[in-house]
Order: sequence, then structure tokens, then C-alpha cells
Amino acid sequence: MKRKVWVSSPVFFVITAVMLIMASISYFYSHILFAVEMTFSIGSVIVVMLSTERFKAHVSTAVKSAQKILSGEEYRALQEFTMPVAVIGEEGDIIWVNDAFAAKVSVKRECRGENILKFIYPKTVNQIIAESGTDIAVANRHYTVYAAKTGYGSMVYFVDDTYYKEINREYIDRRPVVALASFDNREELARDSSGSEDSRIASEVESALINWAQSMGGFLKRLSGGRYLILTDEAHTREAAEKRFQILDAIRAIKAGERRSATVSIGVGRGADSLAESEEWARKALDMALGRGGDQVAVKQKDDTYEFFGGLSKGVEKRDKVRTRVIAATLSDHIKNSDNVLIMGHKFSDLDSVGASVGMWSAVTKALKKPAFVVVNRAQSLASPLINSMEALGGGKIFISPMEAMSLTTPKTLLIVVDTHSPEFAESAELLNAVSRVVIIDHHRMMVKHIENALVFYHEPYASSTSEMVAELVQYIGDDTLSQAEAEALLSGIMLDTKNFVLKTGVRTFEAAAYLRRRGADTVEVKRMFSDTIDTYKAKYQIVSSAEILGDCAIASADHEFPDIRITSAQAADELLSIQGVNASFVLFPTGSSVVNVSARSLGEINVQLIMEALGGGGHLTMAGAQLTGVTVRQAREKLVAVLQDTMAKAVQ
Repeated sequence: MKRKVWVSSPVFFVITAVMLIMASISYFYSHILFAVEMTFSIGSVIVVMLSTERFKAHVSTAVKSAQKILSGEEYRALQEFTMPVAVIGEEGDIIWVNDAFAAKVSVKRECRGENILKFIYPKTVNQIIAESGTDIAVANRHYTVYAAKTGYGSMVYFVDDTYYKEINREYIDRRPVVALASFDNREELARDSSGSEDSRIASEVESALINWAQSMGGFLKRLSGGRYLILTDEAHTREAAEKRFQILDAIRAIKAGERRSATVSIGVGRGADSLAESEEWARKALDMALGRGGDQVAVKQKDDTYEFFGGLSKGVEKRDKVRTRVIAATLSDHIKNSDNVLIMGHKFSDLDSVGASVGMWSAVTKALKKPAFVVVNRAQSLASPLINSMEALGGGKIFISPMEAMSLTTPKTLLIVVDTHSPEFAESAELLNAVSRVVIIDHHRMMVKHIENALVFYHEPYASSTSEMVAELVQYIGDDTLSQAEAEALLSGIMLDTKNFVLKTGVRTFEAAAYLRRRGADTVEVKRMFSDTIDTYKAKYQIVSSAEILGDCAIASADHEFPDIRITSAQAADELLSIQGVNASFVLFPTGSSVVNVSARSLGEINVQLIMEALGGGGHLTMAGAQLTGVTVRQAREKLVAVLQDTMAKAVQ
């Protein structure tokens, strides 16, 4: 019986033949060159022939060994065995196969002498032996492959379970998936449109969602409050995710006037064990999508993680202050039932964090007559001018350290966390864990890891700053409580996060600023809080001068750590936005050993929150940050560039 035992020798034969032809041609040019080339060519022929004969002997020996181990009856039984079997040499070469292997796996094509990797790639024989069964697809069939070590190599068995795997795949693809959709800006568009225009927009949005649900092999059911229930399956959900949920673009194409578009948020519960659980996951995912600014899809998966799609448009400001009044009343009740109140911002507190804390401190101590303190780590605070100016007034002790705050906690202590909702970013994680009664006031887009079980979770991603939110709350808690210095503290926070009323400003932003101005806030005094030293000013423009442009993004970095590097880098990121053609800026700067921070800013067309989340950070659509450990500035820059290029590629798709 002939066997194909020359694996790669045809290649060597071809090369040897070419060498002989070239040597023959060289005879007409140089006899010395001809002699040298002919010597090498003849040597190659001898080596190839010896290798081929050696391999034939190897195969013959292995086959004889297998025949010696098995009796004639056993050998015939293995040959006629319905399960595909192959005998593999030590180098992975196929020595012998039975009839089933030849008919089903190699499809009646001579395969002896070839490497088994051709049929089991990307696995190896050793991996299959270790795993005790590996899923392998060959052509249009699916096998579970087993392998056993023998004295001369190994034996590989292919179990054809295509039928069962197809049933399993069909079962997974047909698993029901619940999605909840919300018409984000229904009220805002209705307020600014005529009755007929409002009906047209609502009808087009609902029609687009119905068509999408039907294309997903499911159906849509209208709920109250501009929400819709969609039932589909796993296969269609997976396909929609691969296309990045194009329904968002379809809804965004529905225009209300020249500059306004309809937007929806969708929460998807994927991989749940039951329909009830999938609906619960969909509700949580929808809350997450709305908390991140809307116009996006949030998918909650079985491992309790979220995947986000969209989120490219700016959030729409909510003008209704009813929720603010209700939150203020609820918060007042909790404060009155407390022994004392501790107010805490985020790590490396800025003017918005400290300003909002000062505003809440004023409302608690003056309007509700409860003892309160602002918890701040002075050594790391970026709002030292504000802290110093408040203490210079001599109005009693306002600021305490996290250590002092721990000694003041009681079972009825109320902790108000402002300008963050992430436990990882809180000023003191120990204090957060020590107090059971917690209130959250924040404007940053919702993060997956957020403080849970809060008594009040006042989260408004449409607000310009936490100081704006606190300025509104104070008016309902005690309208005349703010002094001039406290009003200036809140105004400084608004000016910081809006970049002097340029970014993310709405009607309520200016209403809050007007209220603070009526309370005596002096814009000149606020401006002084943003003053730089000459060294900081020089360092800022040194960073700006090192910037490089990637698409419509500017990337700059500081090579070494220096005093006030966080403030300087943030200001440099703001300054880069003034460059023509730049829609987003990123400044990398080192702090400590092998720690690199990224300060990101945007004019709103690029969502820097999504980019920073890809690096393990977070923030807002126009202002975000991240911290990378164990890397150099150059390595961090390479990671950032990779994320930006990936984001640009997805935007093109």
C-alpha cells in the first residue's frame, strides 16, 4: 500500500531542481562558480533523498509497532471502527488512519505524512491530551477530540457530535432577551414643538422602534412614560451588538427642527436564566444608560458586567425642578434625623468638589441647625485657595481630616458624598465604609461601580457641575443661608467645570449663577481662585508646546513630576482645546513611581468618558481622567493612542 510520506519534501525537490538549473546556467559564465553551485546542488539532492528514506523508515517502523501491539483481529476492528482514529508520530506527523478518518475527517484524501495540526489547529496534541477532550471544527463538522500517549507517539480519536452541538447552539441562539427603550428627550422636544410636529416625532420614533424589534425577530409593547418593552432572542441581540445597535443612528436621524434630534436609551438584559431576571437586568441597564447621559445602549450580561454602545451626543438639559424640590425635602428629613453630618468629595478635591461641600455645609448648619464638617485631605487638595479663604473668615471650624471624621461617626451620622458616586474615588474609603447612612449628589455620568444602597442618590448627568446642583438644593432647604464667601465657593465650582460658562451650560446653569450673584458672589474674587504662579504658568505652556495632533485630538505629556502638576496638566488640557481643529485633548503626567495620569477634555463632539473608561478611568462627556499604574509616560501614551485609533475605526464603521 502506497503512503504519502514526503510532507514538505516536494518543496525541497523543487528548490534542488532550481539550484541544478542555476548551476548549469552558470557554466557558461564561470567554471569555478559552476563547480561550487553544482557541489551544493548535488549535496542538497543527497540530503533530501536521505531524509525521505529516513522518514519512510520511521513510518514503516511505527506502523509495524502498532501492528505488533494489536492482533490481526484487533487491527481489523480498529480499521473498521466507526470513530475516526489516527496514529501520530512524535513530531506530529500522521502515520496511520482508519477508514472512518479517511472518509469523514480527511474526506477521502491521502493525509498520511502530513502534520495533524492541519486538522486540530490551533490546538496541539499535547494540549488535547492535557484537556481530556477538545472541541474542534473540521470543514462543516464538529468533533470532540481525545488523545492518548503511546510508546511510539500518540493516538487521536475524533468523536463526531455535530448534531448535539448544533442543538446546543440553537438553544443558546433562541434564548429570550428582554430590552427596555426610553424616549430620552420626549418632553423637551414636545415643549419646543407644535402639536402636529410633536405627534409626527413621537410616531416616527415609535415606528422606528417597531421596525427594529420586528427585524430582531421579536415584538414591541408600549409602556407608560415614553418607554417600550422589546422581546427578542440572543442571536439577534448578538448581531445587533456586532453592528453597534444601528437603531441609535436611525432614531437620531429623526429631526425636530434644524438642530434638534430625537434620542433613545435602551437597556438589554442578556444571558439571564429567566424572563423575569432578564427584565430586571434590562431595567438596571436602562437606568445605567440614562445615568450616563442617554442616547446609548447598555447591555447587562451574566457576569454582572456592562457593555455600552453609543453615547456620542450631548445630554439634554432637564428644566423641570420638581425632582430637585422633592430631593431637597427628603434630604432635609434625613439631616434632621441625624446626630451630625459629614460632607466628603473625591480624591484630589477640586473647586467643584469643595465648593459643593461648602454649600451643603452652609445649608445643614444654618438652615437645619445640625453640626456638620467638610472632610478633605489638605495635602492632596487642588482647591487650597478656596479652603484658605474660607478659614481666613474665622467662622468656626469647617474642614477636618478623614482621621478626625472617623472619630465623629455614630450610628446616626449622615455622610453626604458630593461630585463622585464611585467608592474608588471617594476622599476616604474608610469613612465611606464606616457610615451606613449615605447620600450621593453628583453630575458625572454613571459608572458601573457606584456606591449602592444610598438613602438618596441625586444623580443629574445633565447638570454642568455638582455646585450647580447644590445651588438649586440650597434654595429649597434655606434660601437665605449662603454668605458671600459660600456663594463664591459654589460659583467657583460652576466656573471650573464649565470652563467659564463655555462648556455644558444650560438654562439652569445661568439661573444658579444668577442666584449666587444675588447672594453676593463677586466674580473678581472667584477669578482670583484660578490664579497661577509664574512657575505654573510656564509649566503649563511647556506642556502645551509638546502637543502632537492625532486626527482631531491633541496629545501632550509632562516628562517629570513637579508641584501642582495636576492643576497644571488640567489647565494645559483646557488650553489645547483652543487650537483650531482640536475637538479633544489629552495630557499625560506622572505622579509617584510608575503611575501615569491622563487628563482628558472635549468640546462635546468626542465623548472622552468612553475613551477614559477603556483605560480604566471615567468621568464626563467633556471632562474625564484615568490613572495607569506600572507604566511609563511613553507606554501610557501608546495605550492611549491605541484606544483612540480603535475609537476612530469604530466611528468610521
